[in-house]
Amino acid sequence: MTPRLRPARPTDAGRLGAMMSDAATERPWKPRLHSGAEDIAHAGQMIDAGWVTVAEDDADGALLGFLAREDVYVHALFIAPAAQGTGIGRALMAEAQRHCPTLELWTFEANHGAQRFYERAGFTVVGRSDGSQNDEGLPDIHYRWHAPARDGSESEIRP
Repeated sequence: MTPRLRPARPTDAGRLGAMMSDAATERPWKPRLHSGAEDIAHAGQMIDAGWVTVAEDDADGALLGFLAREDVYVHALFIAPAAQGTGIGRALMAEAQRHCPTLELWTFEANHGAQRFYERAGFTVVGRSDGSQNDEGLPDIHYRWHAPARDGSESEIRP
């Protein structure tokens, strides 16, 4: 699978919304708050805002995953089940890291795979919450990443 990264198009919303719905279904710990139609609408809103980069299979055009980023804040990172563990998430995150000296995101405490992924990508924990501020009501973790300075030390740039 050779991914090609590109800006999302409005016609991608259905496939991206389905990825979001599938991810919620596959995690029994996560309450299902939105219908499939609402996930598609949300994907469309992120696309319209210009936040979404997709990974597309160069061979057949299948969408393998996407990352939605508003400035330094990563709103979403979803990878199609068949593409998980193939480097698609890393390619999307590396692209975001190339464009920003700092990135921030939240992930659920129960999402251990995401935590391992973000920590391998250089993110560090900067806070935790009891879930009272998110729609799901689940405890979550705030992560931040800073680009290394050219001398290899942490960048001095802060949000």
